[in-house]
Amino acid sequence: MNQDKRTNTIYDVRCTIYDLRSMNHKRQKNKDLIMISNVLSTVDRRPWTEFRNRELGVKSRRSGWLVIFALFLILYNCTRTNPSHIDRKALVQRHNVIVTTIDSLSSLSVGNGRFAFTVDATGLQTFPDRYVRGIPLGTQSEWGWHSFPDTVGFSLSETLKWYDQQNRQVSYAIQWNEPARNKAAADYLRQNPHRLHLGNIGLKLNFADGSPSAPEDIKAISQELDGWNGLIESRFTFDNQPVTVKTYCHQQYDLIAAAVKSDLLKQGQLRIILRFAYPTGKHTDSGCDWQRQDAHSTTIKRISLHTALIHRIVDSTSYDVVVKWSGKADLVSTGSHSAELIPTQESGRFSFSCCFMPHYAGQSIAGFRATRQNSRQSWHTFWESGGAVDFSACTDPRAAELERRVVLSQYLMRVQCAGNYPPQETGLTYNSWFGKFHLEMHWWHMVHYALWDRIELLARSLDWYAAVADKARNIAQRQGFDGLRWQKMTGPWGNESPSSVGAFLIWQQPHFIYFSELCYRHHPDEATLRKYAPLVFETADFMASYASYDQKNDRYVLGPVLIPAQECFNPVSTCNPPLELAYWYWGLSTAQCWRERLGMQPDPEWQKVIDKLASPALANQLYLAAESAPDSYTNPVYTTDHPAVLGMFGMLPGIPSMDTGIMNNTFDHVIKTWQWDKTWGWDFPLTAMCAVRLGQPGRAIDALFMNVRTNTYLLNGHNYQDDRLRIYLPGNGGLLTTVAMMCAGFEGSDRMNPGFPVNDDQWKVRWEGLVKIP
Repeated sequence: MNQDKRTNTIYDVRCTIYDLRSMNHKRQKNKDLIMISNVLSTVDRRPWTEFRNRELGVKSRRSGWLVIFALFLILYNCTRTNPSHIDRKALVQRHNVIVTTIDSLSSLSVGNGRFAFTVDATGLQTFPDRYVRGIPLGTQSEWGWHSFPDTVGFSLSETLKWYDQQNRQVSYAIQWNEPARNKAAADYLRQNPHRLHLGNIGLKLNFADGSPSAPEDIKAISQELDGWNGLIESRFTFDNQPVTVKTYCHQQYDLIAAAVKSDLLKQGQLRIILRFAYPTGKHTDSGCDWQRQDAHSTTIKRISLHTALIHRIVDSTSYDVVVKWSGKADLVSTGSHSAELIPTQESGRFSFSCCFMPHYAGQSIAGFRATRQNSRQSWHTFWESGGAVDFSACTDPRAAELERRVVLSQYLMRVQCAGNYPPQETGLTYNSWFGKFHLEMHWWHMVHYALWDRIELLARSLDWYAAVADKARNIAQRQGFDGLRWQKMTGPWGNESPSSVGAFLIWQQPHFIYFSELCYRHHPDEATLRKYAPLVFETADFMASYASYDQKNDRYVLGPVLIPAQECFNPVSTCNPPLELAYWYWGLSTAQCWRERLGMQPDPEWQKVIDKLASPALANQLYLAAESAPDSYTNPVYTTDHPAVLGMFGMLPGIPSMDTGIMNNTFDHVIKTWQWDKTWGWDFPLTAMCAVRLGQPGRAIDALFMNVRTNTYLLNGHNYQDDRLRIYLPGNGGLLTTVAMMCAGFEGSDRMNPGFPVNDDQWKVRWEGLVKIP
């Protein structure tokens, strides 16, 4: 069979498989078809969106036997000349993290996307003080929140300030310096609720004479994170005795389990210690105030021979910790908020589990063996599904490091950012911005899941938008706009947090449309449309009403009042930033497509804005950061923070009025003149995406490897920013989104691996299972 005929046959088979998979809309149950799909993906690596977009919603008339017959021909004729599947286990495990010292920036985590547990070199949280200024040893969940008592009755209305917008007064919830009452109200509503550290679980190691251990006493450290199995295995010696600790996290419950092996157990020198702190409520820290012993309560109750219940009350928040162990042991209170799990001195092995939950109702708790099995199976499923990228055949010296970052970023995002709510920027490790979500960052946290064909991990958090839609609707109504205005900084209940920056941001508004479109492209059926359409339409209603008509120039404009994604601009004077213009155009146009798919007529108000939306402003053949900033490249303040102008043709596919020649000029100028030491971790993926769309793959790679502090990836894979943000997960998510784009391309691209140089033997990149970005 010649190459052309073989390619056409493969295309026909993949179309048939896609149509058959679409008929019952239950991809997870079509295991045989998925297996065939994966085989064919190694032969014809065009992403599935090409087949989805081919006559969406039309059922194939091809017979099912064609699949079997053509597959036989393909396997017979092609397997000898096409590469085999990527060895995913080898790919993942060649980037196992090895830690050999007590290093506060080398903490490791296990988790399930809704709950995470971060450990030091001992495999548990033995030395929290040593790590407090590094990557803290956190235990956080998506349900664990706390508010300090409001004894004076603050309300959001006390934070509102009125601005002239669209020839009327519009209120924004901001931060105040004075009057004192307004400041106190804004500070309280920003601080509360905040995310809780649920409890510290560590080893208590004593020398033979009873003296306690210090970090310096831990010797011969050899700790390994095995991402393939979700295992942290920690080996070290203490008092000349070897210790091994294996740590797992259950993937369905907020539960960690550990097995300890050491003769120190026989000698009574090793115990498990549990400690609980009152929250600090600080903007960015570990969240543990160990001094306020009388501000919370901890009670212990033995409920069976091998199980005990710890009940926690922290002001109006309460939760339970269930401790289960194997063998003979006792859980003994050793202080107001501490307890020790003390094994009998009969064996050199001991295992236990701790399950955190809002309320214990007597349910069975998994032990170590069950948790180990659950973790292994779940992580194998994760790695064996979705996309994979293999750089092992590349000879460019940067390739191995890029592969390391990609593999570890997948692990970190799955552990930290795969829950039912949008994540915080530091995930489930420690608090930043009081542990709250930033909805503009949701794009950077989650879009990669769709591009790596793990759409279910993105879709999980979309139901939250429906739960808080009334709060968003109230903001729009208060401000006199239609539809709903999505919050910027918020928590699980969707309350708006006052902010002198966040209140004016608008680029989070189209995100819900973007996410919904990604879901539809994976599941192009009426059920998906019906599920998300109401909020897609209300989001578009806000966007259309937010754009104001400029009668003099016969156009619709954005702002004032707004702050763009590049947050260094004055909201009172800023208008028409290019990323926001492109996103408004894309979002409203996509919402119109949703109406068409549902058999509805285009919305005339949306169409007015689409047809007459302002073009991105330019000067000297460069696109400006905002129309209101003609000094975008001469004022040094405006060459800091996010180079969001590149997002217009990076994150997004541009806008019809955009000129790619001018965009090339702008890209070149930004690369040369930007103050890259004043940027953030996702700015480098943003820049690389623009380079890919401009057809400059070499510069895309260069962007991902800029030698800038905020582009640092630590031993554990975390994207380091500065002394405050020692981890920054939008950088990891952005990297994954960009690499998917560099491999699979973008809508309208027509070659494989557009993010890597053509005919360059240094970049022989193999991949499978990735999807084009819109």
